[in-house]
Amino acid sequence: MILDQMKQPPAAAPEPSAPPPVIVTERFSLRPLRRSDAGLLEHYSGDVRVAHMTTSIPHPLPPGATEAYIARAADPKRSEEVWVMDASAHDGAEVMGVISLERMDRNQSEIGYWVAPPYWNTGLASEALRALVEANPYGSATLFASVFQDNPASARVLTNCGFEYIGDAEAFSVARNAKVPTWTYLRRMG
Repeated sequence: MILDQMKQPPAAAPEPSAPPPVIVTERFSLRPLRRSDAGLLEHYSGDVRVAHMTTSIPHPLPPGATEAYIARAADPKRSEEVWVMDASAHDGAEVMGVISLERMDRNQSEIGYWVAPPYWNTGLASEALRALVEANPYGSATLFASVFQDNPASARVLTNCGFEYIGDAEAFSVARNAKVPTWTYLRRMG
């Protein structure tokens, strides 16, 4: 269940220097990254199956990449909020994946996410995306996301959460060192 505050109209976007809000679901919380997450983040994001489905995670993961990622997520001048999917309050794992929201112009934001392989096909990505969309912490009018065309499971997560397909494109994948065809989706809020 989403926090009661999430049922109210979206508030003004938080100042970038403030940490992102904690968003609670029935099975886990979306919470800001912490330095103590580094080991599990490195373990999961270093998996080639995860890296190949993202634009920005290199494979192999170079030393210090995870710590730099955590530092960027905490930077007061950041343009992206990053949450960890954490089920430790429900006797689950502390790090099961990551979801992010990047500010764009014209009151728009872009969502990105990955789920650790042990938690694939559990509904975790759908639940995290649904919670973030309902919370809409920036009060965005439009949310965007894109997925690689060889990742139809992520496309289903988006369509199941009310995103509509708007077209094909391509994006560079650092792990693949290549441009990869993508599907782009959007969801208009309110």
